[in-house]
Amino acid sequence: MGFWSRLKSSGWAYPTAVLSLYGFFANCRVAEPFLTPYLIGPHKNISGEVVTNYLFPIWTYSYLAFLFPIFLLTDFLRYKPLIMMQGFFLVTNYVLLCFAPGLPAMIFLQVNYAVVTSTEVAYFSYIYSVIPVENYQRATGYLRSAMLAGYTIGASLGQMLISLAGLDYFYINAITLGIVSVAFLVSFWLPMPQRSIFFKGKRAAAVGSQSQQEGPLGADGPGELVTDTEVVGSGKEKMEHNGSAGWCSGENVATAGHLLWHSFRESYSSRHLIYWSLWWALATAGYVQIFNYIQLMWDHIEPSATSSIYNGGVEAACSLVGAAAAFSVGHIKVTWNVWGELALGLFSAVGTGAVFLMAFTSSIWACYAGYAIFKSCYMLLITITTFQIASNLSMECYALTFGINTFVALSLQAVITGIVVDEAALGLDIATQFIIYGSYYAAISVLFLIRGTYTACVSQSSPEHTETNEKESSVEVISAEHF
Repeated sequence: MGFWSRLKSSGWAYPTAVLSLYGFFANCRVAEPFLTPYLIGPHKNISGEVVTNYLFPIWTYSYLAFLFPIFLLTDFLRYKPLIMMQGFFLVTNYVLLCFAPGLPAMIFLQVNYAVVTSTEVAYFSYIYSVIPVENYQRATGYLRSAMLAGYTIGASLGQMLISLAGLDYFYINAITLGIVSVAFLVSFWLPMPQRSIFFKGKRAAAVGSQSQQEGPLGADGPGELVTDTEVVGSGKEKMEHNGSAGWCSGENVATAGHLLWHSFRESYSSRHLIYWSLWWALATAGYVQIFNYIQLMWDHIEPSATSSIYNGGVEAACSLVGAAAAFSVGHIKVTWNVWGELALGLFSAVGTGAVFLMAFTSSIWACYAGYAIFKSCYMLLITITTFQIASNLSMECYALTFGINTFVALSLQAVITGIVVDEAALGLDIATQFIIYGSYYAAISVLFLIRGTYTACVSQSSPEHTETNEKESSVEVISAEHF
């Protein structure tokens, strides 16, 4: 009791600890690396073609439909209810996998899981609404570590249960159901935030509007958001402020729209940030597509019905290698404003080669290696992109930029899915799909190699410009450790 009392009184440690626990259990999905073998096996008895060309595209379309409304709802309801909803839908997801037979149930499963993925924005935004800005770096590190640990341990445990214990896929899904149920229960312990980013109360909205007149980031700059409690005070006045009239008033909604538009203009006012956001959207669309269909590629090369599979071990290894690559970014002294776009092009080219390797090889181990290289390159580059964008924006602008970039990425992914994968269009086989994905990444690498070469040449020919970039880079490398 004394420990929990001290933890709660710390102000930031308690919500960080609870959210880290939630992140660990929510991502410790023992059965996830074996989803495709489970669906096409005797338990669900769905053909690989149906899974590829009909079932999985439903998730993409549903995720796209849910993302932006849930982004706004997350801020309006102040994060915790959406985290609880994510936990509940995770439980529902594995209840369906364990006990619901037939294709209609698996179609509903894809829609259900789209809700889970679209509410991830609540997990990443919650902590910044309940802790002081000086603790952002430590809290973010703990949350990322908790997610990584959960995913790695879950994938490793699944592989051991399959390879060493010979456990049936049904039982590892049942174990995962138990683990995500713990995550759902942990979400109830989260304290309710007293502020949101865009939907403030009446008086907070008025102060927010005033701050917008003082400069692009307000009087206090990034991270210094006006909270409900700061504006309203305490007691009866605070209770009245948090009522539905304050949150749902036309004035509040109008102010939220104003703040959204202002944040949008700030986020995309710089050509430099637009290029980074463009890579984020383009590359993430391709990455998610490959991540979604890689298990089908592995099953195509070496069918799970007749061979031993190591999906869990590969995913665990990829997570560790990718995390190491991402972590290294914060300790590499590079003038990212000068060389960053060229790095995007070079490592995207390496990723392109890895995707083509997966497409043309007949060796499962070569395919595993290609996936590890591709995922590591993406994790490295998305980390660089994240801190390049976030270090130049205020917290509310970063949240909006994250949502918009993800929405654009999903829109592109939906287009790719609709043309290449969906049975209503081309409905291509999995090997041909990966050739197209490799070509897609090749186009990204060429685009940024050209742009990066141009940026580097201009910067090198202008010493004054280079000196400015170096000063900015020294700040950005420190900022990388936040992410």
